[in-house]
Amino acid sequence: MPDVATLVNNSGGVPGKRTFLKTSSKGKRMLRNRLQLYQSIILWGIATALLIPTGPLSAEEKTAPVLDDPVLDDPSNAVGEQRAAAAEDPAEYYRLFSLLADAIAQVEANYVQPIDRKEIFTAAIRGVMRELDPHSSFIEADDFDDFRQEVESEFGGLGMQVTLDRQGRLTVISPFVGSPAYRAGVHAGDQIVAIAGESTKEMRLDEAVSRLKGQSGTKVEVTIQRSGKKDPIELEIIRERIHVQTVLGWQRDANNEWSFLVAKQPPIGYVRLTGFSRDTATELRQALTKLDKSGMRALILDLRFNPGGLLSSAVEVADMFVSNGLIVATDGRNIQRYEWNANPSKTVTEVPMAVLVNRYSASASEVVAACLQDHERAKIVGERTWGKGSVQNVVELEGGLGALKLTTASYHRPSGENIHRFPDAKETDQWGVQPDDEFRIRFSLRELSTLILQQRSSEIVTVNPTSDKSRFEDRQLKRALDFLRKSVVSTKTNRKTTG
Repeated sequence: MPDVATLVNNSGGVPGKRTFLKTSSKGKRMLRNRLQLYQSIILWGIATALLIPTGPLSAEEKTAPVLDDPVLDDPSNAVGEQRAAAAEDPAEYYRLFSLLADAIAQVEANYVQPIDRKEIFTAAIRGVMRELDPHSSFIEADDFDDFRQEVESEFGGLGMQVTLDRQGRLTVISPFVGSPAYRAGVHAGDQIVAIAGESTKEMRLDEAVSRLKGQSGTKVEVTIQRSGKKDPIELEIIRERIHVQTVLGWQRDANNEWSFLVAKQPPIGYVRLTGFSRDTATELRQALTKLDKSGMRALILDLRFNPGGLLSSAVEVADMFVSNGLIVATDGRNIQRYEWNANPSKTVTEVPMAVLVNRYSASASEVVAACLQDHERAKIVGERTWGKGSVQNVVELEGGLGALKLTTASYHRPSGENIHRFPDAKETDQWGVQPDDEFRIRFSLRELSTLILQQRSSEIVTVNPTSDKSRFEDRQLKRALDFLRKSVVSTKTNRKTTG
């Protein structure tokens, strides 16, 4: 006989009609299990209700500042009026929890295969987050460290990029300059054949990366096979805290350091930002100082393929180029409007600028591009950007069981125009950052692919770097250079006239 509440087709009645067959077998055990489940969810509901404030959030109640979002750094910016509304009807609140408990109990008891309760709850949380927006998600505890490392651009390891080649061999793309791998003599193209004495032949890429990473100060044995060498090379490398650069230059010099000049006559700087981490502003300031010493007369800021990062970092970057006025504003359902304004003392350079963007420039990179465009500080060159105008905060859940990456606010450019591309948005609607008139240059898929390969090639650390690498015709970069050269000439003319 089927178990409790099994759904079947009734062949003796109306075809296709569904009937519940209820039995008393295992009834006591099922009732006990369900009561335990109800009890755990009700306790969860009570705990949640206790966390629903009727006023500003206290320091203990604020979301974890993993994204370092200044919106929530000040408790006065996190009002609780909307959240209090959920507690106005506790009967409805607990009725919905009861519905969830009943659904989970049915799945746990009657699904065709045994399923772990934790998996059911995890699936429920993911289902909730999927209903919100594409940028809200549930981060399991096992993935949280990787997420934090991605945001902070730091991790414990050897300092090299690796991949699996077409034959499935673990291969070094490039070591990071100054990293443990770099100092140990690891070269681009080296094949890692063993880690800690274990062959990498059947090892997945994520497993290999996990074995290479580890706590700073610990040792790991790496066996590499180098092209042209008969015998493998045994290396013992000490892990360190690795910082991933987000500020890159035009090409590497003879010492494998970045050169930030793309043109010498007149001196035009080139800086490519691959993301916005905690250290991006510091790295950019160092690059601009170096360019200033080189006599920089104009600057290209390349934000193509930049997916974004920390909002606070984007504000710091924009503040280096804008001396006054609004940089960006944010507001949300449970957050008061907050504005970031430029600080004149933080302005680093006032040279003419062009910003390169494409269809994959998103989030924090759009904040910077929109700010510079609205203040007429730079010409925007390239393609319309992605259109992500929302801010996510990471809320660590109780007991370290995971975290929610939750959209809590949207941001607005200084002009007040919308950046976010909503699911039903049309091409004719206002979203993203549009290039300035006469600066719209859309790349074909082949051009995009070639640009990616060129950028990756410039990042590779080689034993004998060459300064003049063959490059494809970057039409967007060429347009920016033409504009800046004319701007520099115009500036010279104005100086002579006014002098």
